[in-house]
Amino acid sequence: MRIKTVQKPDLSVDIGRLKLKNPVMVASGTFGYGREFEDFMALNRLGAVIPKGISLNPMPGNPPPRIFETNGGMINSIGLQNPGLRVFIKEKLPYLKELKTDLIINFFGNTQKEYVRLAGALDGVAGISALEMNVSCPNVKCGGIVFGSDPRMTCRLVSAVRKSTGLPLIVKLSPNVTDITATARGAEDGGADAVSLVNTFRAMAINIYSRKPELGNVIGGLSGPAIKPIAVRMVWEVYRAIKIPVIGIGGIMNGEDAIEFILAGASAVQIGTANLINPGAALEVAEGIKKYLLQAKVNRIRDLIGGFEI
Repeated sequence: MRIKTVQKPDLSVDIGRLKLKNPVMVASGTFGYGREFEDFMALNRLGAVIPKGISLNPMPGNPPPRIFETNGGMINSIGLQNPGLRVFIKEKLPYLKELKTDLIINFFGNTQKEYVRLAGALDGVAGISALEMNVSCPNVKCGGIVFGSDPRMTCRLVSAVRKSTGLPLIVKLSPNVTDITATARGAEDGGADAVSLVNTFRAMAINIYSRKPELGNVIGGLSGPAIKPIAVRMVWEVYRAIKIPVIGIGGIMNGEDAIEFILAGASAVQIGTANLINPGAALEVAEGIKKYLLQAKVNRIRDLIGGFEI
């Protein structure tokens, strides 16, 4: 009997019209603007780079302390600090657009008008492969989280942004809702090409000696391995509820974690908190996926998407 062998598994995936060389991206907010990691990995080997999120105008972020390590993860309250669109295009984008991998720009606004203006401005910029709308940050006091909590508002916002850009549009969803499938359907109905989930969970920590909050903003977002089982469940639910691709995020530390998300229905994954622990984590995840495919004698990663059996 002939034994099936896989010499070189096909890691390429499709996210709507976007075709990636492999399913591993780096999550916005955990990878700086790419240059910070160039000494630790060959950035061109990533499926896609998603730099720190961009707003129309500069944002100073939240007061310190901004990060608190907790069991199984961390709570962050950066507050979406960034230099704004103009500085990003002038100072950060030239380096990013030279990378030989796909570049996805994460953006957010406080109003629908800001989202639309940003998407329109980024639409005509060479070197950008796709956009990721953040409607889900839990540690700012206004803006995206409001849009991401109401499926009807999500639909209206995505529909307005969809009219202002021809780029593939990914909507990053919040887990801090009663029914994430309703929000995902709102994004799909609005014209999104894909959804990414999950962003961080609202969380807080108290210093029992000072009796004060560990974060300057009091509340932040919990990420890391602690949230992975919940994120896997949400990806599975959303995968069954919509027709557009799903990108899985939440506590992915190795190739096995990524495969779990893919079996649950994710077409690709984003590596977040792991980047802060191990700057080479994303490529190690990609290698772990490849190793799994070889051991399981699977020719194409896309054949595993949604392969979870009950």
